[in-house]
Amino acid sequence: MKPVTRMMQDIEREVGYTASLTGRHALDPRVMDAMKQVPRHEFVPADAQAYAYEDGPLSIGHGQTISQPFIVALMTDLLNPEPDHVVLEVGTGSGYQAAILSLLVKQVYSTEIVEPLATAARERLQRLGYANVEVSAADGYHGWIEHAPYDGIVVTAAAPTVPGPLVEQLEPGGRLVIPVGLPYSYQELMLVEKSEDNTVHTKDILGVAFVPLTGKHPKKDKKGDRFI
Repeated sequence: MKPVTRMMQDIEREVGYTASLTGRHALDPRVMDAMKQVPRHEFVPADAQAYAYEDGPLSIGHGQTISQPFIVALMTDLLNPEPDHVVLEVGTGSGYQAAILSLLVKQVYSTEIVEPLATAARERLQRLGYANVEVSAADGYHGWIEHAPYDGIVVTAAAPTVPGPLVEQLEPGGRLVIPVGLPYSYQELMLVEKSEDNTVHTKDILGVAFVPLTGKHPKKDKKGDRFI
């Protein structure tokens, strides 16, 4: 069996296992096709390429990881990406999530706080032909105001609360997918939706484990509010 075929079967199996929590018994065929098309081995270090299609996270250096394929697929599906969408990714990492999104939307803007990772991801995405992705070495907590508003925002590191700047940069009718929680503690993958009248609704999706969103940001207040 080809590694990518095994990966797709693992994703489908995880979707079934978690359906009672996520409410999703199957993922969008467009998302699954994108997962199948992007060569994951190109986005991991050489010494990890033998494990590239296994359903687990892998280290990419600088204390960062490439997420488990199932989680990448689920977060992408939760965005409900459409071909005319413009999306923001916070936490480029190796560029894998951005590559997936690039096949599903019009334009991807991606920020990475670790400059060597941003540089490497930018070069990798260009080399592999993902021309509708722009990468910036910046603190994504504050979003990327120049290109806002966004139809969707995905955050690939856990914040203690939902960053206010990201909610502000979300288009009415848009979606934000983000892991929320403290490092090395319980984290919840959250879906944040902004209605047409700018009302914000949140939904807990699934318990997850992500590296922390780094940078100098406000901390969760004493009341434990989810927005800062």
